[in-house]
Amino acid sequence: MLKDLTPSQRDSIAYLCEEYKKYNYISSDDWAKYGVKRGLRNANGTGVLAGLTSICDVVGYEIEDGERVPIDGKLYYRGIDVAQIVESGQHDNRYLYEEVVWLLLFGSLPTAREMEMFRTLLGGLRDLPTGFAEDMIMKAPSPNVMNKMARSVLALYSYDEDAEDKSFEHTMAQAIQLIACTPTIMVNAYQVKRRVFEHKSMYIHQTKPELSIAQNILRTNRSNKQFTEQEARLLDLCLVLHADHGGGNNSAFATRVLTSSGTDTFAAISAALGSLKGPRHGGANIKVMEMLECIKEGVRDYNDDDEIRAFLKKILAKEAGDGAGLIYGIGHAVYTKSDPRATILRRNAQAQAEESGMGDDFKLLYAVERLAPKLVEEVRGVKNSCANVDLYSGLVLKSMKMPVDLYTPLFAVSRMAGWCAHLMEERMFGNRIIRPAYKYLGVVRDYVPIGERG
Repeated sequence: MLKDLTPSQRDSIAYLCEEYKKYNYISSDDWAKYGVKRGLRNANGTGVLAGLTSICDVVGYEIEDGERVPIDGKLYYRGIDVAQIVESGQHDNRYLYEEVVWLLLFGSLPTAREMEMFRTLLGGLRDLPTGFAEDMIMKAPSPNVMNKMARSVLALYSYDEDAEDKSFEHTMAQAIQLIACTPTIMVNAYQVKRRVFEHKSMYIHQTKPELSIAQNILRTNRSNKQFTEQEARLLDLCLVLHADHGGGNNSAFATRVLTSSGTDTFAAISAALGSLKGPRHGGANIKVMEMLECIKEGVRDYNDDDEIRAFLKKILAKEAGDGAGLIYGIGHAVYTKSDPRATILRRNAQAQAEESGMGDDFKLLYAVERLAPKLVEEVRGVKNSCANVDLYSGLVLKSMKMPVDLYTPLFAVSRMAGWCAHLMEERMFGNRIIRPAYKYLGVVRDYVPIGERG
């Protein structure tokens, strides 16, 4: 925007920025002085208890004498260990994401008959409303797919004659529609972005209702519509592992905050998309892949742990990488000894990485997982950090030739199940607007008439 302003307008903006700095400041000491729990975190690093949920549980530590005790991480969907879900699907050689959607929304495991009905329902709702792609996506292309997805979700409001109907039945219908059609919105938004901003060919393929969500994403986003079964299974696994992560993660909490105000479904879900776009939340795997390229340039022997460790020290010292001093993909707000999602992805990613010529990349990331936690403790004094899911998710998507532009949007497609589950739970049982308190630090002053101001 700034580059489009006139010199006079830019001067005005610069003046306004200086005015803001004169009168707006909060000392770092004030947070401690007033006992503010920054980021809604307790002093021991745990999250402030802000609500109740029966959807998902994220377990990464135990509390003994008020302190966190590290344990191996567990992720539960409606009380079922996600590792068991993955193992079952791999044993039966079937796609799992649609089953996880059912589990998160309804709280039960579907029967074979229910699963067939649900897959048919989702398959029939994949296509966008007539004229939607042309009017809402093609006529207003965006260089960022996440922004376009958020705008498109908001636009679906106009295609729902009863958009303000917050009954259980109508909310359920809206949730199913969003889960079904968001992948189509994502692929269309990316293809339009390719044509307008990258001057490449655009491919808009029809969805196939009989295919799984993972299969359809691969099929519709590729010019030749071809994909391997291994790719589809791996993408399905990614969707399963990202489907939810408790009510306290930033985007799920955003969904709940907006839902608690009584707003409509589409507005609440668009807020979740805006939250997930942030690099501190859904965009972290992109930072991992950027870091990986930096490590590859700075390390000669990928089998030499000492050389890798020395380079990671440079990253922590802000002498390498993006200058932030962070080893991306390491550390989590809840997990301490291990992130179960990262563990499962690592176990399943190696074959695809080697087949796609990315075996060395996998080897380097595994070295980061092994070496970085100890380095972070030595350099920063931060104990019990572990690899998180972002360390491997970007590599998995890259091995399937997924464009970087779709890394975070694919996260959003998966998380739509969790968001909708939390929205429905908040709408059904929340019954009170979420409103935390903020301490006012300004001074009380008299109004000065405009002619008397200096």
